[in-house]
Amino acid sequence: MLITSLDNDKVKEYIKLKDRKYRKKTKTFIIEGMHLVLEAYKKGIIKELILEKDTVMPFNLPTVYITHEIINKITSMESPSNVMALCNMLENDNLIGNKFLLLDGIQDPGNLGTIIRSAVAFNIDTIVLSLDTVDLYNPKVIRSTQGMIFHINIVIGNLEVIIDNLKSKEIPIYGTRVDYGINVNILKDKDKKKYALVVGNEGNGIRENVMEKCDEFLYIETNEAVESLNVGVATSIILYELNK
Repeated sequence: MLITSLDNDKVKEYIKLKDRKYRKKTKTFIIEGMHLVLEAYKKGIIKELILEKDTVMPFNLPTVYITHEIINKITSMESPSNVMALCNMLENDNLIGNKFLLLDGIQDPGNLGTIIRSAVAFNIDTIVLSLDTVDLYNPKVIRSTQGMIFHINIVIGNLEVIIDNLKSKEIPIYGTRVDYGINVNILKDKDKKKYALVVGNEGNGIRENVMEKCDEFLYIETNEAVESLNVGVATSIILYELNK
């Protein structure tokens, strides 16, 4: 199928998916670029390929061909790709594994994408996003993950309820602070076997009601001239230390 008109109903649907509410309503989202499409294909969540006319992909999937003009309307990138895909959201509420990363109100898409990549790199089993964390399917988040969004279990839910659930499974809850608590460098091996690490909002940190549920607090020792680290950087360092 080749679509050449911007008034085509399918094209209008693709454009609407730039809006978070419409993505949530349809439980679908669009990815852009060969790498992301390949990763989504491995995961089996592609609903249909969206290709610029004359582009060839070796997948036996429903495919829609469009013009470059239409790509420019659909894209969220400054330099659009000729390869896109419409995907089904990865929905689940299973708390899998022994190592959890809980994100309390992360707002920057780039930070969330970085944290997801680091979580995969350092062997987190499940990421939990609070209900007010930036949209997991925001195009900037997806691009920042470099496809790692398709390689880790991600749950969206009420952190307080989920923490209570993890506590019932005897999972220790580690909060993060810029000081006080335990230097992550000296955490004992036995304390790295299973845990839930809670990371807070860029500006305000972990909310008080969530903080009250933490068993211990971890911090990174830094030069005194540095007041704090970017949340993506700090989370990556802590996950690296916990993975040793």
